[in-house]
Amino acid sequence: MQQPGATLASTTAQADQHHEDTSSNTNVDAEKTAGIVSAGTDSEPPFSVFTLTEKKLIVLTISFIGLVSPLSASIYFPAINTLANDLHVSTSDINLTVTTYLIFQAIGPTLFGNLSDIHGRRPAYISCLTISIAANVALACQRSYPALLVLRCVQSSGSAATVALGQAVVADVSTRAERGKWIAYAGMGMMMGPALGPLVGGLLDAYLGWPSIFWFLAIFSGAMLMVTLCLLPETSRAVVGNGSVPPQRWNRTLWSCLRKKNTTEQTNTLQRPTKRPNPISSLLIIFKKEDGLILLYGALLYAGFYIVLITLTDQLSQRYGLNTVQIGLCYLPFGVGCMVSRFSIGVLLDRNYKRLAHQLDPSGESTSNAKESDAFPIEKARLQIGIPAVFAAAIVTITYGWVLYYKTSLAGPLIMLFFVGNLTTGAFNVFGTLIVDINLHQPGTAAAANNLARCGMGAAFTAFAQPLVNAIGIGWASVAVAFLWILATPFLFAVMRWGPKWRAAEKAKLEHRDGKK
Repeated sequence: MQQPGATLASTTAQADQHHEDTSSNTNVDAEKTAGIVSAGTDSEPPFSVFTLTEKKLIVLTISFIGLVSPLSASIYFPAINTLANDLHVSTSDINLTVTTYLIFQAIGPTLFGNLSDIHGRRPAYISCLTISIAANVALACQRSYPALLVLRCVQSSGSAATVALGQAVVADVSTRAERGKWIAYAGMGMMMGPALGPLVGGLLDAYLGWPSIFWFLAIFSGAMLMVTLCLLPETSRAVVGNGSVPPQRWNRTLWSCLRKKNTTEQTNTLQRPTKRPNPISSLLIIFKKEDGLILLYGALLYAGFYIVLITLTDQLSQRYGLNTVQIGLCYLPFGVGCMVSRFSIGVLLDRNYKRLAHQLDPSGESTSNAKESDAFPIEKARLQIGIPAVFAAAIVTITYGWVLYYKTSLAGPLIMLFFVGNLTTGAFNVFGTLIVDINLHQPGTAAAANNLARCGMGAAFTAFAQPLVNAIGIGWASVAVAFLWILATPFLFAVMRWGPKWRAAEKAKLEHRDGKK
């Protein structure tokens, strides 16, 4: 974990990486070149000076930090019935705390995402983790339903932005050609949450009581805060450019402060940020034509997926008579499926990008920077993988609902949960990658907009998830979810067809506005 800080922006690392960059047109695999781009000339700086090893360690770090948000959400599920009994409220009342958690999970990143685009990723991470620690300590000590409701909102506000910030870090250090892979790596923490959370929560609730869940989260958030302070380097291109420009002294890791650095600054790689943080910047992205359709579909996908998660505890308890620990174990196939999506959908995403790039330029003479241009059909490269993943997710979701409804062998729902996790998470990665691709000038804000849309929609759906399942059964509820996904797919085809034109018009509008200033 010390290597990111130890090697950050070192002269040797730059030289080695530049050698990789200048050989990128000789068909060297993108995995070996780490996706660092150059125009093949000495005057053109590399896209990022971070080496492949540094990238791996940075992304591994943000992946573990990103685990804070989904872990805080899913670790809570097995204890829902226990909390309802101890606080003398109904299960629906406890489910309401899940709904409010999602609402503030949507709102929190809108501020921190935009803040990170201006002042850096590290300050945003430190703020989020500090809030998360304080909220979890308070949750462990409270013993009333109103306090639980309010503190869960505070907890969500702090932890939620860690996922959006991770996507922004990936955009800082990787090119489009490899972004699908790196976003999948960065999202592994988010994917592990649904698998580990219910299992850990079930064990803690069964043997130590539900307050231990929040003590565990406070300790984990504290550990991640120490890692951030000591080792995680600043990556925001508005602050450090391609990584060669030193950040402000207060924004440096403790490790970098202990050593003398010798680096060549490439200030021409700095991006110009907006003048001040704007909490509504994420909301403005949602109202753009192309971005809005992508975010709306991703939100519908997430909301349907969350209906599966939030009702699973009750279904397994009623239909199979499982206890808290057993229910926690049943979430494991879902989480494993989420993690495996990196090796399925993530790999396909990058391969399809390379396939289209080769079709546009079979000679391979164009530079990687050209592929980063607005002329590249990035919508087609992403959605050619995303749309089939959505259709497959719809099929397995329907199958999951009916095998659970008919109380087949427990293996049936567990196998289907694996595929639901794999395909829905893979589709999330596609939409998350695309929304960052078309907003490279503000990736933190774009990732926060993605979070705002999906968590806002998820909160709305979870409010009536249990009543819906009670009214029509889990089988027909899964059919309704899948039908909604299929019904909304014309949004994705519209983006693939007209997205480049909308994107060009938006760019011309921004250039005209800047020209007036």
